[in-house]
Amino acid sequence: MAALPVYRWRLAPDGYATRRQLRALGLRPGGQDVAAQLERPRRRHGPLVAYLYRVDRAKPVRPMTPGRRAALAKAMTARRTCPNCRRDAGYCIPRSLGMCVPCSDSFTAAA
Repeated sequence: MAALPVYRWRLAPDGYATRRQLRALGLRPGGQDVAAQLERPRRRHGPLVAYLYRVDRAKPVRPMTPGRRAALAKAMTARRTCPNCRRDAGYCIPRSLGMCVPCSDSFTAAA
């Protein structure tokens, strides 16, 4: 197994990109292996690592199909619906609370 080239933070050569950078360009890794990695040193912990992919081997992002769009809308509705009062909160329910903020406030006030 060959070792990956390692570059310092912000010093990667052109032609490499992270997943987020590929997505911003409308691309995806498309099954290719990691081509290199970036390392950002930290004082108290190990270095932060970001994996790089080759831009020339990246494929375009798949278009959103009506079925995927419907599934995503259903999932987001479930994240916004309070399990306690069954209302759409208008925002994603915090997982730390497990319910909308008004229900959480009334629950903590009652306890």
